[in-house]
Amino acid sequence: MSVLGALVAALKSQAIEVIDLTAPLSEETPIIELPADRGQPWPFEREVISRYDAAGPVVYWNNIRLSEHTGTHFDAPVHWLSGKEFDDVSQVPPARLVGPAAVLDFSAEAEADPDFLLRQKDIEDWQREHGALPENGWLLYRTGWDSRVGAREKFLNEGHTPGIAPDCAHWLAEETSLVGVGVETVGTDAGLAGTFEDQPYPCHWHMQGANKYGLTQLQNLRLLPPQGAVLIASPLPIVGGSGSPTRVLALVERH
Repeated sequence: MSVLGALVAALKSQAIEVIDLTAPLSEETPIIELPADRGQPWPFEREVISRYDAAGPVVYWNNIRLSEHTGTHFDAPVHWLSGKEFDDVSQVPPARLVGPAAVLDFSAEAEADPDFLLRQKDIEDWQREHGALPENGWLLYRTGWDSRVGAREKFLNEGHTPGIAPDCAHWLAEETSLVGVGVETVGTDAGLAGTFEDQPYPCHWHMQGANKYGLTQLQNLRLLPPQGAVLIASPLPIVGGSGSPTRVLALVERH
């Protein structure tokens, strides 16, 4: 049997499970809040074109309006000043949208301290137990924040959300082969990252500056093993786009 044939057979027998890591997208989807003097992202909105009525007797469809960075979404390198010479979302090589994933669970730490920052030592300790981060793969950072997504104020938490320490973000971007980082929060950086003195928004600055990617507002990371899942990210190939709402799936082998 071919490799793809074996994959199809494993999916049919449920030896491989497909897990949706995407938050449902609606008018209730929380979006990042910026200072009043900055540009603001649009929340998700829709307008019915027709719904089996005089405007279209046999068709239901909508116009929608939203930011590229709404809900579960993909950050392309060009999203940040440090990555402005790299790819927009339409230019990202498809092969880099499929890859192995490591899931690092720091939900207990984030529950105790919503401003918890992941550090290089935390990752090195995790690797001693679970093995090396996957080559050309994703680091998925579990904080338990997906349990808050139905409560907007609790999810945004007045800017107090976990993230990655500046020196750790630099190390992940420059010293590992990871293609990207995925988080459960509204953005890849901590809620207070704009106040960091050494490097504001370090995950964006370093990851995008290294031609790497971000995924945000992921769900169901608790259903993935620490190692062994395969992640599939499917952003819209928006020409000139800095990012895109994205359906993110994981393939998990069940024994």
